[in-house]
Amino acid sequence: MLNHLRPALVLLIALTAITGLAYPLAMTGIAGVVFPAKAAGSLIERDGKVVGSSLIGQSFTSDRYFQGRPSATSAADPADATKTVPSPYNAANSSGSNLGPTSAALAERVKADVATRQTENPGQPVPVDLVTASGSGLDPDVSPDAALFQVPRVAKARNLSVDQVRSLVDSQVQGRLLGILGEPRVNVLALNLALDGLGSK
Repeated sequence: MLNHLRPALVLLIALTAITGLAYPLAMTGIAGVVFPAKAAGSLIERDGKVVGSSLIGQSFTSDRYFQGRPSATSAADPADATKTVPSPYNAANSSGSNLGPTSAALAERVKADVATRQTENPGQPVPVDLVTASGSGLDPDVSPDAALFQVPRVAKARNLSVDQVRSLVDSQVQGRLLGILGEPRVNVLALNLALDGLGSK
């Protein structure tokens, strides 16, 4: 019996060492040399201070800033560890809401969010990504339409011209990867940092 177990144990230990240690360490080392910024988390700095990552969304609530997609992530309730509370863009608990298209709770929440958004830009259709969460709850990007929808609110809050803010949004649009993969998008954090660079009147 030992003759049968020995090869299995040796193979288990060898594969664990190769695939669980050697390969991840090698890939981490190579990534650190070839793509140092991306390997470190694609962190964004301003004035020498890390303000976020281009890969993880943030919660912007002020009218002076562009806002990202809703986030359904949660965290443990400080008052009761057996329960959770909403914690937008919680990277330690990436998840969607798990509510499907037939969910009454989801339909009510989206309806309320659409009504709120329509007050900031009356008469304009609300882009779907402004009222629906992504699967991860961490999406850092919005569609160009979602960013442009918010231009009047941001321009008013900062006392800037609509054309000036719209031009800033246009300058932040990232195209499809290699011209064919994905959709055009705007990174909300990068857009807001550029917006801060414009200042306000």
